[in-house]
Amino acid sequence: MYKHILIPTDGSALSLRAAREAGKLAGAGKAKVTALYVVAPYMPPVMGDGYIPPTDGGMARRYRESAAKVAAKALDKLATAAGAKMRCEKVVVTNDQPWAGIIKAARDRKCDVIVMASRGRGGLAGLFLGSETTKVLSHSKTPVLVCR
Repeated sequence: MYKHILIPTDGSALSLRAAREAGKLAGAGKAKVTALYVVAPYMPPVMGDGYIPPTDGGMARRYRESAAKVAAKALDKLATAAGAKMRCEKVVVTNDQPWAGIIKAARDRKCDVIVMASRGRGGLAGLFLGSETTKVLSHSKTPVLVCR
């Protein structure tokens, strides 16, 4: 059985469904659960020809505060969906590529499995849009359980 389960979320209903499945899996094996939200780093606005206007840091601070609120709300929902009987660590990481943040978090926290949702895009939409789930599946050495 798994000892440590990572559940990444983007705050969507699909990720909550994956969290419920992960909660069942964790409950059956008494595994530790880590809920993960990946935040994009702050990027200052660029004006024409690559000019970056000087800022007082207020925009960056407001971005970080807003991102922290969104992440906390998504992680609270995910922890509730996973089940109240278990302890769920809530982690927020910053990475410009969510799939890379998920894989790094799984490796850093020594997770045995990543449980995540898939939108199930197929055809051209899947080819051109890609998905974070597909990228995690392609690059992760940690097993991934995909829920639909």
